[in-house]
Amino acid sequence: MIEVENIRKTFRTPVVHTGRFAGLRSFFSREYREKEAVQGISFTIPPGEFVGYIGPNGAGKSTTIKMLTGILHPTSGKVRIGGISPHEDRKRVVAKLGVVFGQRCQLWWDLPVKDSFDILAEMYKIGGKAKEERLGGLRELLGLDEFLETPVRKLSLGQRMRADLAAAMLHDPDILFLDEPTIGLDVTAKKNIRGFLQTLNREFGKTILLTTHDMDDIEQLCSRVIVINHGRIGYDGSIPRLRERIGLPTVIKVTYRGPVDIPEEPGAPFTIRERSEAAVTIECNRQEQKAMDVLRTLGLWGEIDDVHMEEPEFEEIIHRVY
Repeated sequence: MIEVENIRKTFRTPVVHTGRFAGLRSFFSREYREKEAVQGISFTIPPGEFVGYIGPNGAGKSTTIKMLTGILHPTSGKVRIGGISPHEDRKRVVAKLGVVFGQRCQLWWDLPVKDSFDILAEMYKIGGKAKEERLGGLRELLGLDEFLETPVRKLSLGQRMRADLAAAMLHDPDILFLDEPTIGLDVTAKKNIRGFLQTLNREFGKTILLTTHDMDDIEQLCSRVIVINHGRIGYDGSIPRLRERIGLPTVIKVTYRGPVDIPEEPGAPFTIRERSEAAVTIECNRQEQKAMDVLRTLGLWGEIDDVHMEEPEFEEIIHRVY
């Protein structure tokens, strides 16, 4: 569905001279500084996959999205969306795409939401029964009826994002590109947006590429994650495999019904982080030791009353990749 082959993007910015006659020198001799924002990225996304595309600020995420949609042309390399180049035949590609930029609104600011949908429907040549069916389904999934007659400028951030998602899906595209769709949203709004995206992917088979700084979005929605840093891919695979690769320790806290009898030299394949009269907290690598083997050893130190296990935070895992 999405094919990216060794794409690069270089931006040229003019060098600003200082000192006497700097403006005059720039007029006769313009110098440029080059910055390679994306450096030889390649990946393939099959139909129906939900992929998280993540990295720190300035890593090249938005630049990649803009090249995939045809907004920017790659300096070199190839992009294919459904077998078509977005730079050679953008009209055909746009018909397959829905795009949402979380910090930019694609609706008409002073018009009611319904009027924006009418304009977009005309642009995509959607009318009659098809328009009513699609809009009816989106109204139900996203709860749009409460603000359809409201001007876009008066919407809350969560309402605007729901309206933007509906606008992106109005022409029923096969692929959805999302750039920070939950930025600034409260917990309830995020939950609603995530539920809608899960429905699109799992029930309707839409292919989704998501960029975000919210690691909860990635863990709850994505089957695959691509990590980019300094314009290059640092990791491409599943979340469980990423956890294995980083190998951060699992924390296990065990509470005993009586005093703990820890040997002077435990000889156990884990590290004791904290200990008290009736509890012990340890760290272990789940890829090297099974949890049951660890608990058997801990059970030799006293009668276990309760066990609490904490996996590494996904944000910490991603930080290690950066």
